[in-house]
Amino acid sequence: MADITLKKVEVVIVGFGWTGAIMAKELTEAGMEVLALERGAFQDTYPDGAYPKTLDELTYIQRSKLFQDLSKGSFTFRHDVAGTAVPYRQIGAFKPGTGVGGAGLHWSGQHWRVLPEELRLRSHYNERYGKKFIPEGMTTQDFGVTFEELEPHFDFVEKVFGTSGVAYRVDGKVVGEGNFFEPSRSNHYALPPQKVPYTAHLFHKAAAEVGLHPFVAPSSNASQQYVNPYGCQMGPCNFCGFCSGFACYNYSKASPQVNIMPALRKAANFELRPHCNVLRINLDSSKKKATGVTYVNKDGKTVEQPADLVIASTFAYNNAHLFLVSGVGQPYDPVKNEGVVGRNIAYQTMSTVQMFFDPNKNTNPFIGSGGNGVAVDDYNGDHFDHGPLGFVGGSPAWCNPAGVKPIAGIPVPDGTPAWGADWKRAVKDNYTNTVSFDVHGANMVYRDCYVDLDPTYTDQFGQKLLRFTFDWHDNDIRMSRYVTDKMLDVAKAMNPKSIHVSVKNFGDHLDLRNYQTTHWAGGTAMGTDPRISVLNRYLQSWDVYNVFAVGSSVFPIGIGYNPTGLAAALTYWSAKAIREQYLKDPRPLVAV
Repeated sequence: MADITLKKVEVVIVGFGWTGAIMAKELTEAGMEVLALERGAFQDTYPDGAYPKTLDELTYIQRSKLFQDLSKGSFTFRHDVAGTAVPYRQIGAFKPGTGVGGAGLHWSGQHWRVLPEELRLRSHYNERYGKKFIPEGMTTQDFGVTFEELEPHFDFVEKVFGTSGVAYRVDGKVVGEGNFFEPSRSNHYALPPQKVPYTAHLFHKAAAEVGLHPFVAPSSNASQQYVNPYGCQMGPCNFCGFCSGFACYNYSKASPQVNIMPALRKAANFELRPHCNVLRINLDSSKKKATGVTYVNKDGKTVEQPADLVIASTFAYNNAHLFLVSGVGQPYDPVKNEGVVGRNIAYQTMSTVQMFFDPNKNTNPFIGSGGNGVAVDDYNGDHFDHGPLGFVGGSPAWCNPAGVKPIAGIPVPDGTPAWGADWKRAVKDNYTNTVSFDVHGANMVYRDCYVDLDPTYTDQFGQKLLRFTFDWHDNDIRMSRYVTDKMLDVAKAMNPKSIHVSVKNFGDHLDLRNYQTTHWAGGTAMGTDPRISVLNRYLQSWDVYNVFAVGSSVFPIGIGYNPTGLAAALTYWSAKAIREQYLKDPRPLVAV
C-alpha cells in the first residue's frame, strides 16, 4: 500500500535523459499532460556545469560526480550461467549517469546514425551469405523499421542537437567530402564540420595514403553559434577538452539541458520531478494494462502515480529491470530459449592503437572536443566481404582527440616502469608526442548473454538488482582483431617510432575494471515477432499496450556506432506513432 496516492496524469515518463526529454517535448506538443520522474537530482548547465569548477578531472572522473552512486543501487555480473554474479561496486568499464539529463549530460557528443543493413541484420546476412552464415546461438534479428522510415527523424535529431558534420550525398547527389559509405541524406548537417585537430589530421592523411576513405566525424559539439528548432541556443565549441564526464559550461555540447529543457519550461502541461525512484509499473488485474507507477520520493515515502500512458525511458538495461520487476512481458530463459525480457544484451568490442613519436612532434593532445575527429567506415557493417572471414559484424575506426586529461590520460610506450623517475621522464617525453585511434567494434547478441533479476543482491529499496550474464565470444574478437590488423597500416603510415596495440585475445573475459564504453544495448528489444521481441516496431509493449519503451534497450542487436543518434531517432519515430495513431484510438498498434 502506497503512503501517498496522487491525481492521475495522462502520461508519466520514467527517466529524464535524452529519450525522456524528447518524449516529453513531443507529447506536450500533442496537448498531453506529461509528468517526468527522474531518480536523481535536478541539475543544469548553471550552476552545476559552471566555469571554472566543472573543469575538475578529479571530482568528475576519478570521483564520478555525474555518475550513478553504486552504493545505493548497482548491477551484478557473471560470465556464464553456471557462475555466481558479484556486484559492480566501482565505476570502471562503463559510466551510467544519474540525475536530470542522465548520460545525456556527461556524454561526449559523438553523433551517428546507423547503417541500413544493421537495421535488418539477419535478413541482410541471409540474403548475401546464406542462412547458414550466422552461427548457432547468435540471436541477431531485424529492428522492424527501415532506414528510409527513420531518415526524416535522423535529420530532425541532428537539427535539435545542432550536429556539426559534412555530408557526402544529399538527395542522391555528391555534395562534399563526408562519409563515402553513408546512404544519401535528405539534408545537410545542421552545422558545418568542426575544425580538425592535428592528431586527427595526421590520421586523415595516413588513412587516405593506404586507400581508405577518411572523413570528418559528425559531432554534437557546435562548430558555431546555433539556434535549434525549439528555439534553444548553443555556443561554439572552444576545444577545452572537458566533454565526456562533464557538463559543458559553454553550452556547446548538446544535452537535454541545453537543447530541449528551455523549451519544455514554457509548457504549462509539463512537470519534472527529481528524486523520484520508480519501483514498478502498476498493472490492472488483467495484467494487460498499466494503471501508472509507484515510486519512492525524496522523503522516503512510497507514492502511487496513476497515469493513462507509461513511457519507460531509463538508461539502456534499466528498462529491462523495470519490466522484470513490474511483470511486463515474459522474462527470458536461456536454457529453454523462451521469453523475451532481458534477451539480446549487447556491448561493444573495443581496441586502441597508440603511436609514439620522437620529441617535438607537438601533437597538443590537451586540445579536444568530445565528438570531433576523423573516422573511416571501410570496415564497418558489411562494407567489406565477410564471406571468407568467418565472422559477423564490423567496426568503424576513428581518431577522436577529445582532450587528454592530466590524471588518466598519460600514455607511455611499452616497457615504461609504472612509477618512479623513469616513468616521470616517459610522461614528459611522450605527452605531446602521441597519437591514438580506436577501433569501435560491434558486439553481436547471443543466446547466453542476457539480464535477469539477481537472486541474492538488492538495492537501497529492497528490490533485486539486475544481473548480467555476459562475456566475449570468438566472433567479436575475431572481427576486432581483423579490423585492428587492417588499421595498423594507417598507424605505420604515420611513421611513429613505436606502436602499442590494445586488442582482445581469444579467451579473454569481460573485465569491468578499465573503462571501455558506456554503450550497452538490448533487454527490451523491438521487432516484428512477439516470440523474440518485447516491443513492436513502434516501441509499444506487446503485452501491455499502454506501455512504451525508448532508448538503446530497444536495440535487438549491437551496432558499431555510438547509440545516441539511433536511440533519439527511434524515440521520434515512436512519438509520431503515439501522436498520429495511439492517441486517436488507444490500442495495440500492431496486431499479434
